Amino acid sequence: MRIGIEVRRMYEFGMATYIRNVVRTLGRIDQKNEYVLVGSPARFDMLGPLPENFRFVPLQKAETTFANYLEMHKVFHAEAVDLIHVPNTPYRPLFSRAPFVVTVHDLLDYMYRSRTNNVMRRTVHAYLTRAVMQHAARIFAVSNFTKRDVSRYFKVDPWKIEVVYNALDERFTRGHATPEEQAMVRGRYQIEAPFLLYAGRISPHKNVARIIEAFSALKGELAKDGAFPDLKLIIIGDEVTKNPDIRRAVIRSGMQHEVRFLGFVPIDTLRIFFDMAKVFVFPSLYEGFGLPPLEAMAHGTPVVASSTSSLPEVVGNAAVQVNPENVFEISRALHRVLTDQLLRERMKAAGLEQAKLFSWETSVRRMLQVYQEVVEEHRKR
Repeated sequence: MRIGIEVRRMYEFGMATYIRNVVRTLGRIDQKNEYVLVGSPARFDMLGPLPENFRFVPLQKAETTFANYLEMHKVFHAEAVDLIHVPNTPYRPLFSRAPFVVTVHDLLDYMYRSRTNNVMRRTVHAYLTRAVMQHAARIFAVSNFTKRDVSRYFKVDPWKIEVVYNALDERFTRGHATPEEQAMVRGRYQIEAPFLLYAGRISPHKNVARIIEAFSALKGELAKDGAFPDLKLIIIGDEVTKNPDIRRAVIRSGMQHEVRFLGFVPIDTLRIFFDMAKVFVFPSLYEGFGLPPLEAMAHGTPVVASSTSSLPEVVGNAAVQVNPENVFEISRALHRVLTDQLLRERMKAAGLEQAKLFSWETSVRRMLQVYQEVVEEHRKR
C-alpha cells in the first residue's frame, strides 16, 4: 500500500506528540508499505530519522490556510496514494478519490464551544465535520468514551469507529529522574518545599480554578493535623493571563504565596516534576483520553483524577477518582492520598502497572490492520 499521512498540525503540542509517536512506531514495525508524509518542511525534523519506505513531501503554502489545504490534496492526488490518514478532526470535508481514515481525539469544540461564540460558524463547523465523519472509511477514537460521543453526536454507526488508545511518549518511559536531575530542577525553579502538581492546558474544562479552591481547603485541614505546613501547588501549562478566573481563584482563596504557575516546560523537565510531586491532581471536566495522569503513573506518582468522561477508562483502579465539580471531595481525596502512606504505596505499584497497559506498538498495529481492511474494501468496489 501507499499511505498518505497528513502531518500539517505539528505546531500544536498534543497533535505533534500524537503524530510523532504514530509515525515513529510505523517506522519501527512496517518496512513493507510506502508512506508519504505531507506537511510543513519546518516540522519534519520533529519526526526524527525514518526508514527508506517513508518519504516527506513539503507544502509551500502557509500553514492553517485554505491554500495549504488544497495543496495537500493535490499532493495526495499526484502521489496516487491508496489511503489517507488524517490524524485530527478536520474543519472541512476531504475531497479525494482515495479512502480516508480520521482520528478523533475529543469533541471539545462541540461540547464546550471553545472555538467560537459565533452561532453561524459553530453550525457550519458541526455540519462540515459531520460530513467528514460520514464519508470516512473508518474513524479512530482514542477511547471508548470518545467513540460513544462520536457515534451519538455525529450519528455514525459504531462499527465504523475503532478504539485505538493513545499511549505514553517514549520520553516518559526512560525511568525515574536521578538525584542530580531533581537537584537541577529544584535549583532552576527555586523549589524547596513538597508540592502537588497539575500539568496540562489552562482552559475552563480543565477545572484548574477548583484545584486551587480544593488546595486552599486542604491547607486548612493539614494545618489542623500539623502536617505538610509548607506544601505548595505547582501548575504547569500554557499562559495563565488568558484565563483571569484562575488568578481570581488564587486571590479569593488567599493562596498567592502557595500556588506557583510555571508556564510551559519541556517534556524532559516535566518528567522530573512528575517524579518529585507528592500527588498529581487532574479533576478535568472533559477528556477524550487524558494522557497526563498516565504520565504521572509511569513515574510512580499517586493520582487524583475525575470520575467523568474518559478518565476512569484511562486510570482504572490505580487512581482515586472524584467528582470534579465537588471541591471538598477533591480536597478530601488529596488529604487521604497525602497522609495515608500505605495507600500511597499501593497506588504507586498500581499506577506503574496501569501505565503498561497502553502501548503505541499495540495501537499502531491495529491501525495497520484497519489500513489494510479499508484499502482491500476500496479495491473490491
